[in-house]
Amino acid sequence: IVCPGQVTVSETFIGAENNVKLAQVYCPENTVPTLNARQDNGTALDVCGATCETNCFTPSGGGPDPNDCTVIADAMRFYSQNVSEYNDTFFIGTGTNNTVVLTYSTCETFYVNQDPVEQSYCYSDWKFRTILKFIIQIAPNCQSTQNAHGGNCIAEDQQWFIQ
Repeated sequence: IVCPGQVTVSETFIGAENNVKLAQVYCPENTVPTLNARQDNGTALDVCGATCETNCFTPSGGGPDPNDCTVIADAMRFYSQNVSEYNDTFFIGTGTNNTVVLTYSTCETFYVNQDPVEQSYCYSDWKFRTILKFIIQIAPNCQSTQNAHGGNCIAEDQQWFIQ
């Protein structure tokens, strides 16, 4: 669950075995960011290729099974190569009320756009830059044995994050 009172707006299953849940959720308790002039141009801000900084959450309490996160990464690759209407790109509206969530067993990852404009992001970036970081760095290194329980990846400009 991404937020208290979470409401699922849409949901489907992706991957070669259709075993990873892809959902858009709404967080009614979160406020929507105010609009600014950049939002008027009608163009999504392309953040494909943008980098992010990983962090671990403390204190300990367990984290996801890295193998479950690998299943999500594989499903995202399959989806972007075989199913997605826009191939590798997906669009995410502004604010926490447009959160995209992927879930498989113990692993849940979600993308939050904190920018006041729509963003476009690449599944391959999510997989390779974040899920791979998550698998290699966060999933095994942010566990209870390291006094942690998972983590996130925050954009350098802090306009989006993946957890």
